[in-house]
Amino acid sequence: MNKTIRIIGITGRSGCGKSVVTAYLAQKGCACLEADETARQVLDPTAPEWPDLAARLQNAFGYDILKGDGTLHRQRLADRAFATPAGVQTLDAITHPAILARVLAAAAAAQSAGHTFFFLDGAAIVGTIFEPHCDTLVLITAPPAASVARIMARDGLTEEQARRRLAAQPPESTLRAAADYVLENSGTLADLYRQTDALLARLTAAEAACPDKHPTPTP
Repeated sequence: MNKTIRIIGITGRSGCGKSVVTAYLAQKGCACLEADETARQVLDPTAPEWPDLAARLQNAFGYDILKGDGTLHRQRLADRAFATPAGVQTLDAITHPAILARVLAAAAAAQSAGHTFFFLDGAAIVGTIFEPHCDTLVLITAPPAASVARIMARDGLTEEQARRRLAAQPPESTLRAAADYVLENSGTLADLYRQTDALLARLTAAEAACPDKHPTPTP
């Protein structure tokens, strides 16, 4: 078992292609986790975190964000939370601690399984409670028009809703300033895969040259 594990943040604005990179890394046998999927898990009515999160979300965004059966009206919450940067900050403050606890537990499990790297896919890493836990940050970028089109197709949003979601996220310049590596998703899928292979090779070489000195993730 490795004594330590490197947590690699895969970040970028919505629709940039983070999930494509993460899925490719998972196919290559890397330990990966999508923060969005973890967020869905903690917001499930069966989750132990749910009662507290539901009460706080209702106080912040309205009692009608819950459906009649007690489940979350996700689109309604998203429309309100992503309408402004302040809404995003409020949503993050409520949900991120619960998500982070699960992320660290998954990283610890990956370490126990012998992995060297743990890749965390998340749009909201830079400037949040997740950033200090990442040893390396990788930014995925894409042309704005391509990102808008992907958001519309993926989430069934209008162009205005997709652009509003992007506007509520940190600008790419902020993410670039924090990133250690940048993958440009402006060409073919094969090109993005080649960049990802090169990234993994660089991370592996850097790890071999510098023995891991980072502490064990603590859930």
